[in-house]
Amino acid sequence: MTDTLPDRLSVDPRSPHHDEALLKRGIGIRFNGAEKTNVEEYCISEGWIRVAVGKTLDRKGNPLTIKLQGKVEPYIKDEPPEQG
Repeated sequence: MTDTLPDRLSVDPRSPHHDEALLKRGIGIRFNGAEKTNVEEYCISEGWIRVAVGKTLDRKGNPLTIKLQGKVEPYIKDEPPEQG
């Protein structure tokens, strides 16, 4: 398995950007320099993350999310993050 992370990744199994094997390894997200733990989806090239808004659900039972713009830095948790 490669250590390169995809440009876009989602935790929703219905998404075409979902990768179960990669998510099992553990993905961490640094957004604008701060660690985020509630990220539902990210896109590096477009510079955004989608985060859950509390415990609120939409009418289909999915977490309600908002899109935040900024610098996205994903890393694999089962190895130490790069020092930069």
